[in-house]
Amino acid sequence: MSKGTIKKVAGPLVIAEGMRDANMFDVVRVSEQRLIGEIIEIHGDQASVQVYEETSGLGPGEPVESTGAPLSVELGPGLIGSIFDGIQRPLEEIMKATGNSLKRGVEIPALDHKKKWHFKPLKKAGDKVTGGDILGTVQETEIVLHKIMVPNGLMGKLRSIKEGDYTIEETVAVVDTPNGSSQNIALMQKWPVRVGRPYQQKLSPDMPLVTGQRVIDTLFPIAKGGVAAVPGPFGSGKTVVQHQLAKWAEADIVVYIGCGERGNEMTDVLNEFPELKDPKTGFSLMERTVLIANTSDMPVAAREASIYTGITIAEYFRDMGYSVALMADSTSRWAEALREMSGRLEEMPGEEGYPAYLGSRLAQFYERAGRVVTVGSENREGALSVIGAVSPPGGDISEPVSQATLRIVKVFWSLDSDLAYKRHFPAVNWLTSYSLYVDTMRNWFNDKVNPDWMNLRGRLMRLLQEEAELNEIVQLVGMDALSAPDRLKLEASRSIREDFLHQDAFHETDTYTPLPKQFTMMQLVLDYYDQAVEALDKGVSVDDLVKLPVRERIGRFKYIEEKDMQSEYQAILKALSKQIEELSQKEDF
Repeated sequence: MSKGTIKKVAGPLVIAEGMRDANMFDVVRVSEQRLIGEIIEIHGDQASVQVYEETSGLGPGEPVESTGAPLSVELGPGLIGSIFDGIQRPLEEIMKATGNSLKRGVEIPALDHKKKWHFKPLKKAGDKVTGGDILGTVQETEIVLHKIMVPNGLMGKLRSIKEGDYTIEETVAVVDTPNGSSQNIALMQKWPVRVGRPYQQKLSPDMPLVTGQRVIDTLFPIAKGGVAAVPGPFGSGKTVVQHQLAKWAEADIVVYIGCGERGNEMTDVLNEFPELKDPKTGFSLMERTVLIANTSDMPVAAREASIYTGITIAEYFRDMGYSVALMADSTSRWAEALREMSGRLEEMPGEEGYPAYLGSRLAQFYERAGRVVTVGSENREGALSVIGAVSPPGGDISEPVSQATLRIVKVFWSLDSDLAYKRHFPAVNWLTSYSLYVDTMRNWFNDKVNPDWMNLRGRLMRLLQEEAELNEIVQLVGMDALSAPDRLKLEASRSIREDFLHQDAFHETDTYTPLPKQFTMMQLVLDYYDQAVEALDKGVSVDDLVKLPVRERIGRFKYIEEKDMQSEYQAILKALSKQIEELSQKEDF
């Protein structure tokens, strides 16, 4: 254990001397107040320490002590439903101990070390086990079964294992290793946050993460184990999109990281999630959620750690065989923390002052996502999908964080302030967004939803692109210059935008749309267009086709419940055919 003294303090950066025996990324305790920090640079016996707490009042000569261990998180029962700060300190426990203000140097373990959990073994004495195998389970919440795994790198024969009530530190099993030693296994294990947890194999991203958001699932789907970026200017709905995905995405566990965002946004999450009913189970959403809150008024350096803390917890649940969704809101604030620390270290700045290693750090984070076969002899499959919000200054995505993110992620949901001002939510711009997973998931959609899914999706996209071209003509020469078929195209595109893509996050039926209903809604909009084109060829006026009374019912279809969907669809088709026939007869007459 290395001990030194403070030489210099510059904001969250402390330079300590006499630290020759310390290692990179060791956790250190700074000053008599025992502030927590991490070594990020070493020159000779001088160590640069990134302090995760407020450093005002520190001065030269105060002690700095290395713990000799890297920044690690506690992984075990008690994670679900907890609210941690960026370095996994339990905020509720700290509030009980110190009141509403976060005091410096508070040392409270991340998980409750006194609470007893009921452990049920799945293995028996004499069984051979290897790292990643499931020894037994703990019912952590009503809906999450916490699987206790053999720590990575350990293998041997179980000497003893028994059912009972244990704290997370008590031994539940003993393993005799091949070299003759024995190893105790508790309910909790630790893992360094900057090291990705291992897996056997990464699988192809050919299965979607269904979110129930039509613009996402239909036009720009994300794969299970995929990575997506949500850049957008202030007020374009990034946080609401992430809340919607946290509520509705097909994930067993949600890890939500509030990284440097405004405190009131985190307050919304903390107030909303416990009251929200999880649609799949009927219990509170917090029963499968881990929250990490490191808001903009909390120490800047801890933002950098919060992203790694969150993804390590997410990987732990992935290793149990769960599908995990991680929301990072927002990676821009994380990059700002990197920039601040880089400036304090007097490193050569890159573009816009960000450090030259911004792209590689972002890649290290996003690369930890994926659908994998976990380690161990059981060949479980787990998935970790990462959705990162990006907050480019002024909504300009040519800035370095957005550009570095776009080079890594495969799904780009571009939020548009113009759409937001028109009250079109989710404000995902269908002309600039993209998903590179569409082709790998083509067979899944065609097999599992409908053989015509990709065909209808292609037609929707073509109509929306043609609408953009026609709108440019309209702005130059006016609507009257368009031919009747082109005016009909504009009308069909308006129906796609207003009746299909526009979705109300606060309407109990419209907030989530299952895939079969999304397909039926696509069919409905295109059925109207196809029948109208036929009628146009028979001489029906385009003005009459635009004003068909059935259009109102097509627009209201999104509010129909799934059980009434098919009967309403047939009724609308019948009404559509009847009204178009009446128009044709009127023209003939």
